Amino acid sequence: MRTLVWFRGKDLRLADHAPLLDAVRHGEVVPIFVVDPYFFAPERAQEMPSRMQFLVDSLGELATSIEACGSQLLFAHGKSVAIVPELARAFAAERVVAHRWSEPFGIERDRRIAKALAEGGSRLELFEGETLATPGQILTGSGTPFSVFTPFSRAFVKAVTIGAPRPAPKTLPPLPAIPAAAKKLLGKAPTLGSIGVTRNELVVAGGEKAARARVTTFLKHAAAKYDEGRNAMGVAGTSRVSQDLKFGTLSARSAWQATRHGLEDHPKAWRTFANELVWREFAYDVLRSRPAVLEHPFKPAWERFPWRKDEVAWRAWVEGKTGYPVVDAAARQLLGEGFVHNRARMIAASFLCKHLLLDFRLGEAHYMKYLTDGDWAANDLGWQWSAGCGVDAQPWFRVFNPVTQGERFDADGAYVRRWVPELANVPSRWIHSPWLAPPLELRALGVNLGRTYPAPIVEHSLARGRFLAAAEGHLRPAGGVQGKS
Repeated sequence: MRTLVWFRGKDLRLADHAPLLDAVRHGEVVPIFVVDPYFFAPERAQEMPSRMQFLVDSLGELATSIEACGSQLLFAHGKSVAIVPELARAFAAERVVAHRWSEPFGIERDRRIAKALAEGGSRLELFEGETLATPGQILTGSGTPFSVFTPFSRAFVKAVTIGAPRPAPKTLPPLPAIPAAAKKLLGKAPTLGSIGVTRNELVVAGGEKAARARVTTFLKHAAAKYDEGRNAMGVAGTSRVSQDLKFGTLSARSAWQATRHGLEDHPKAWRTFANELVWREFAYDVLRSRPAVLEHPFKPAWERFPWRKDEVAWRAWVEGKTGYPVVDAAARQLLGEGFVHNRARMIAASFLCKHLLLDFRLGEAHYMKYLTDGDWAANDLGWQWSAGCGVDAQPWFRVFNPVTQGERFDADGAYVRRWVPELANVPSRWIHSPWLAPPLELRALGVNLGRTYPAPIVEHSLARGRFLAAAEGHLRPAGGVQGKS
């Protein structure tokens, strides 16, 4: 049997790759990757530069690894819906195998490709592996999807058995002769130059080896104190494998089992880390069962919410010039290295939606543009949680105070000093509220509020009151106000 193994950007690895291992067991293997203009056209790629850099680098390593195993990764250029069936016909492949996607556009793409393949006498076989459990597998007692994380996580633990990840094949069958019809569809591997993206040296390294190295570093240094260190913005207290899970340079099962074994002597840290992996499962479950969340608030009462339009405030938030140091540090970290610490993400998102009263979808799209780990399901779940309109959302009336959050989770100001260098010399007691410092002392430190660093664009208590008034006015008539317990 001849099988096309379609690597699709969420499974850029050889280890624990179910479609590849199944293809190897059944005969000839043709590894392919489609350079689809949906992602790789320069005008599209430049709208997600960090992700595309990571993707291109990961593809380069994947191609090298496949070659070392005795085969070759072929790069087909064109729209997936057209070129995958054409390749199957050209190679006389009996089937195409790939990992399942959960996003609505991916599901529709696969439906169209499966139909075209069937018409040509071939078939599309999709394997699980994007997540630990199949999205939609975990249901309530009444057979409906969960809307709250805690009961979902309890049901997940009871329902899901996570086996050992499968090792990468040591060898692959030699690539069969490439038919002339197939050669017309093939081209070179994409490069940053070909997609018009300039390399950013601050973006983490792509590829399966780098992913495994991050897990090793995490287990060696930060993992044992993860339950506490994950919230400290100024230290390397997290695993930094979110982009590896997104692009599949590390399978979710590999991440689960490596950390479970590595944290056997630290059960609290393990439970906390495992909970983060289950939160990712929840995000995919929500997206699969309610795909409209990518366009609409999960809670219908939030439709037509009275978000403000304020281009000046929006630009200040995007550029890191709000006058709130931890919010500005998050903005600049995103633009600088394509990553934002999770605690900082929550603070920045709350500030945009509640202090500035700007639509969460603006922030969601901005993060998807610049994040290396930008994942449709996880990003949307986080933004709707922060706004108060999503599944398992924090109560809408809870508004993060960026000063107290900074003082609690960046007590010495290391995070702020790294990303807001104009405040680097400000003492810790004022680093999160420089406007409270004596002006003469600030000037002696090289800080002139309103000139070298902005004064706050909103006052916390007034902004909080404005949001609460708007939310209560909109939600109460819709029956959406919760008890303030």
